[in-house]
Amino acid sequence: MTDTIVRVAARGDGITADGRHAALAAPGDQLTISGDVIPGPHHQAPPCRHFPRCGGCQLQHLDDSSYSDFITDRIVGALAAHSLETDIRTPLLSPPFSRRRAVLQAEMKGGRIQIGFSENASHVLVDIEECHILTPALFAVIAPLRPLLAKFLRKNRRARLHLTEADQGIDLLIEGIEPEGLAAAEAISDFCARHNVARFAIDSGLGPEVRWEPEPVTISLSGVPVALPTGAFLQATREGEAALIAAVREAIGEATTTADLFAGLGTFTFALPGRVYAGEAARDAIGSLKSAAALARRQIFADHRDLFRRPLTVAELDRFQAIILDPPRAGAREQALLMADSRPPVIAYVSCNPSSFARDSEMLCKGGYTLDWIQPVGQFRWSTHVELAARFSR
Repeated sequence: MTDTIVRVAARGDGITADGRHAALAAPGDQLTISGDVIPGPHHQAPPCRHFPRCGGCQLQHLDDSSYSDFITDRIVGALAAHSLETDIRTPLLSPPFSRRRAVLQAEMKGGRIQIGFSENASHVLVDIEECHILTPALFAVIAPLRPLLAKFLRKNRRARLHLTEADQGIDLLIEGIEPEGLAAAEAISDFCARHNVARFAIDSGLGPEVRWEPEPVTISLSGVPVALPTGAFLQATREGEAALIAAVREAIGEATTTADLFAGLGTFTFALPGRVYAGEAARDAIGSLKSAAALARRQIFADHRDLFRRPLTVAELDRFQAIILDPPRAGAREQALLMADSRPPVIAYVSCNPSSFARDSEMLCKGGYTLDWIQPVGQFRWSTHVELAARFSR
């Protein structure tokens, strides 16, 4: 006697029609009475030896079809909680080996530096010897980092490693080490010169301190080089960034005056035609955006503005033909309330949290907007993290 797994829940467990849960089960698998999983047609062999221990991935056992269905189901469920529905397009999945930014941990254990992700729901660190999500350039720096960190990392302490693939090479920020002296400086310089590190910074609790940066580090956004602040947010993959930009451009159409809210470094700002207002609370990010826009001679007004405490008013919103909204995971409740009363013909909403997106969408729809479509994007491959871009029209 077996039950069939019919879907995958938000945290990655397979679920049968009668509500039984099973870890590492895919739709179409059979669940026996004793709890064993018999693989079905959508259950693939996980490509990485560290799965399922490593917390970097939760869904490597799903094939692309069932992984796409998981992403879609997450969005459908979030919308249903607010009595909403719309056309949901086929998710666009980033390929393996495409993650250009990541946060890893490092610790000394058994006389050896271990680097990797923590186990799921645990503080135990998995020392990664392979990774199927990081770009080859990011993964290549991990092995040589071990002997470097062995010089500085104290016993019983962990370091956090922020890695980003920038235009000039790897941008590396390390929290939890305090290298001092000439020998430490020489070791860092030698490491960076040998392993394509564009910038090496250390945060000992008082903010990032750059120890190596032979030339200014940039990230190119729609062909415009933008100064990359240490630890700044960047879309996780180039493919995901391109998919989100394409969806936003489709959503706003031929608008010639656009407000890009929560603009960050300008992921969407520099991809837009006409005049653009870019609002962002992070001072370093908006400073980089403003400088890049000036050098590129673009019609962009960069505004250092906290859109949670001081959202654009209805009168300000009504000046634009289109609004782009790309808030953090918490969504943009305060701004969405005002947008619901505004008159711009179209809104492009980019979200990394279906739940907060659905909440804000309900406010917009009650204000007279229609949710036309949603384009899901799977940047964080094999994870339970879901991103999307949506179009609203009045």
